[in-house]
Amino acid sequence: MDLTAISRSVTGVHAPAPAVTVDKTAEQREVVQAVKAINGTEMFGPENELRFQKDPETNRYVVRVINRKTREVVSQVPEEYVLRLAEDLKKSG
Repeated sequence: MDLTAISRSVTGVHAPAPAVTVDKTAEQREVVQAVKAINGTEMFGPENELRFQKDPETNRYVVRVINRKTREVVSQVPEEYVLRLAEDLKKSG
């Protein structure tokens, strides 16, 4: 069996795909619009709102449900202890 003919025809199949550039501004705009739409439906109750924020210590984005009046964090993903664990692992590694 002649493998050279097979390998020549296969080389083009595994070529890397060109890098796709994403318009970050448009992506951020879509996220902001989605969050505003969700908050408009009061999905988390009339006293709460959804927020996407960057954790200052880990530089990771978190999703928080915050009470509008008290500014207390009702829930968060990932949770605070997960962020601190990730930061501790990063420092020790």
